[in-house]
Amino acid sequence: MRIISIANQKGGCGKTTTAINLVSALCANGQRTLLIDLDPQAHATLGINRDDQFSIYNVISRITPRKMGIRDIIQKVDQYFDIVPSNVLVGTLEQELAEEIGREMKLVEVINSIKELYDYIIIDCPPSLGFLTVNSLRASHEVIIPVETSRFSMQGVDHLMDIINLIRDRLNHHITPRVLITMFDSRLRHSFSMLDKIRAKFQDMLLGTIVHTNVKLKESVVIGLTVHDYDKYSRGAKDYYSLAKELMAMDKVPLDQVALSSSEAPVLTGEFSQRMKEIVSREMRSIGLAVFTLNAPEAQSVYIAGSFNEWSLNASCRMKKEGGNWTIKLPLEAGIYKYQFVVDGRWQADPTNDRKEPNGFGDMNSIIEVVSQNG
Repeated sequence: MRIISIANQKGGCGKTTTAINLVSALCANGQRTLLIDLDPQAHATLGINRDDQFSIYNVISRITPRKMGIRDIIQKVDQYFDIVPSNVLVGTLEQELAEEIGREMKLVEVINSIKELYDYIIIDCPPSLGFLTVNSLRASHEVIIPVETSRFSMQGVDHLMDIINLIRDRLNHHITPRVLITMFDSRLRHSFSMLDKIRAKFQDMLLGTIVHTNVKLKESVVIGLTVHDYDKYSRGAKDYYSLAKELMAMDKVPLDQVALSSSEAPVLTGEFSQRMKEIVSREMRSIGLAVFTLNAPEAQSVYIAGSFNEWSLNASCRMKKEGGNWTIKLPLEAGIYKYQFVVDGRWQADPTNDRKEPNGFGDMNSIIEVVSQNG
């Protein structure tokens, strides 16, 4: 089970939009997910038309006349989607608990009683670095920091990193920070200029997914729906689906990346070693080499994703630029695969491959057949 905060002290960077639609995309992938709205403005609660009469305030507060347990206030949005609502009273918790010892652990105590019910818990933080955000970070394994392509949004990351380091040093709690580029307008040269600066500064923290400016994201909030429910074929729905896939792929550690200590490493006898060589040789003969090439001289980054890697974006599927072409060679088992290129965050079919089929997002997947080395 993973607990992820969505935080940035700068408002207007897509924080709540990301929280709502990331949860929706995770649920579309069969993940049991809880959204905790910790923002007193209650934008996440209002954005999906939930009742805000009772909130996390009634769970944490000592002076509320309606003390409740966390399970009492959870509201079901969809089959896998639950929400803990917020309201304006949540903003009074910082003053109420200002002198209480262990106040930064309040949300940890609440989550501990329900964490076995979910695969993911996503927390929408307020646009500030006070008591509520510290509680959220202390309860989380990771924090996603939405960053629009502006200088001010980048400064918000620096301030949040100061708090993350403070929590690590004083509370001995380590949080993995991840930067998500949001509200990206590919029509503007300025966007690409800022994208280069963000990549240079936050390279090790940067997620592969880019969330583009999309009117459907704004329209969906107005009528109280997730973008997936409002228009699942929209650019916004595809971007958040990609983000969910990217996060889910992080749960899978390839076998060849698992290091054995000397005490765990198997001791191979000559006979066993020979058998292993025969097995490896046989398996390798069933592998083919797939070469993918895309001409995109203006692109800043190109990935390939497909049914061979569960449509995930990571370093292993980043293509290399050679002149104006981007290329990657992948050893794949013999079979038929679907794939797309992801060019500066935009998904597209292979323009040089005529084998295509419609997918569930209103566009086309390219198809490739890989032939084994012995066939």
